[in-house]
Amino acid sequence: MGIEREILDTDILIVGAGPAGLACAYKIAELIEKESLNMPEILVMDKGSYVGAHALSGAVMDPKGIAELIPDYKEKQAPLESEVTSEAMYFLKEKSAVKFPFMPSSLNNHGNYIISLNKFTGWMAEQVESKGIDIYAGLAGYELIVENGNVIGVQTVDMGLDKEGKPKSNFEPGSIIKAKITILCEGVHGSLTRQAFEKIPSLREKSLPQVYLTGVKEVWEVPEGRIKAGQVIHTIGFPQPSYEYGVGWIYGMSDKMVSAGYAVGLNSPDPTNDSHMKFQRYKTHPLLKKILSGGKMLHYGAKTIPDNGYYSMPRLYADGLLLGGDSAGFLNPQKLKGVHLAIKSGIMAAETVIDGLKANDFSGTVLGNYQKRFDNSWAKEELYKSRNFHAGFKGGLFAGLFHAAMQIATGGRGLFDRRINKNDYEYMLTLENYRQRFGHDPVKKTVKFDNEYTFDKLTDVYKSGTMHDEEQPSHLQITDFDICNNRCTEEYGNPCQHFCPAHVYEMVDDPDRPGKQKLQLTPSNCVHCKTCDIVDPYQVIRWVTPQGGEGPNYTNM
Repeated sequence: MGIEREILDTDILIVGAGPAGLACAYKIAELIEKESLNMPEILVMDKGSYVGAHALSGAVMDPKGIAELIPDYKEKQAPLESEVTSEAMYFLKEKSAVKFPFMPSSLNNHGNYIISLNKFTGWMAEQVESKGIDIYAGLAGYELIVENGNVIGVQTVDMGLDKEGKPKSNFEPGSIIKAKITILCEGVHGSLTRQAFEKIPSLREKSLPQVYLTGVKEVWEVPEGRIKAGQVIHTIGFPQPSYEYGVGWIYGMSDKMVSAGYAVGLNSPDPTNDSHMKFQRYKTHPLLKKILSGGKMLHYGAKTIPDNGYYSMPRLYADGLLLGGDSAGFLNPQKLKGVHLAIKSGIMAAETVIDGLKANDFSGTVLGNYQKRFDNSWAKEELYKSRNFHAGFKGGLFAGLFHAAMQIATGGRGLFDRRINKNDYEYMLTLENYRQRFGHDPVKKTVKFDNEYTFDKLTDVYKSGTMHDEEQPSHLQITDFDICNNRCTEEYGNPCQHFCPAHVYEMVDDPDRPGKQKLQLTPSNCVHCKTCDIVDPYQVIRWVTPQGGEGPNYTNM
């Protein structure tokens, strides 16, 4: 029996209240006022329980984007933790650190700011609301509605279903929000964006597959004197093997507050690749211990990062649709920064929306102006200069450093251009192929958790503030458990129990099959990083949106 759904009509639907979506809403309102146009109906929705609840980043922000959007951002009390005061880069071995004699130009942070993206997006939301635009937090999009290649809106998530998907007494069917234009700014590997790529294949027909990192981060309060506000440290090397990609960071948010994290490439051949464990090992290095020891871990988070740059960006528009921020790959892999680019994407999207309003036309004919704006912007110039950066590390760390130097010298090209890559999950080796390549079984290096300095996944998840109603359908949909319980066990050793940074996937004894194990899911632990959807070797895991307002609740992240 079909469910009767309320239909809501709006002019402009913005999905995602991150830097891109908020910048878009703010700029639309500003341009409407400047050009004395009639104010359209604008609906901004976000799946987090409040604006910023799912906002996680390093984060060192280049102010170029926010200065263009809100030139007086300092006067308006933008929450900038500290201006960058010093920076250094180290190559780490397990017990030692070699400081680079100079900083690569791509990592020059002079004039940048250390921020809490959680707090910064909250401030941006206040600026948007001051323009008379309402933001609906806790409203989650479930399905992108496309008719004859034209995006006409979004269906929101059904609320009040039990684990079997049957309505409970508090059942509320999701609504259908119809819009003249839908702007997806829902972050990395968003579920609606994925549907857009599936339903409108032309969006990605000229793009290389995206490459992702999983970044794991903790915020610590440390004794005074361990770090200075504005101090930025980047590292390469330990704990990553030289044939894999990984980078670490330590940021002084204040004299007592530290953001420390590690980002791990998902195109690893190792089926035991574990970003959380590598980060815990990273903290055992003397460089980290002299800063963090004796401190207190306050917050934890994890998210994926789109890292292949310019050549993996999709077409930015379709009939009734624009893509912005991480949803469209607006991230500089050379600098590992995207906040300023996300804001710029929101500005350009807003200018294009104004074109559509003036012409009363939101077809690709008009929305293609967004692509033209990008092609003539500083964002395109910056991303084009870093277009081959991640691809340079295909041969490992040292080859990557060589290629990075060549790319700086040649304006981004280096010794090759547009190197073809595969999807991340296609790089993972079966146990048999791993043995053939490396001569031994994969052995994950571990550290003993004391839950005071090094933490197990469940303890860290608790520090993320993650909350889900357990009496609802799993938002991690497994299309074939037989593959997980049998074939994957034999071929890969069930890598999901390693690559998930939140202890969602666990192999447990199967009482119906003595001596065998089965996959047990705990979706309530999920921090919405999307790693599983990206790197599962069989692609039988699909991340869909849970009830609105659920997931992590990041603070000071």
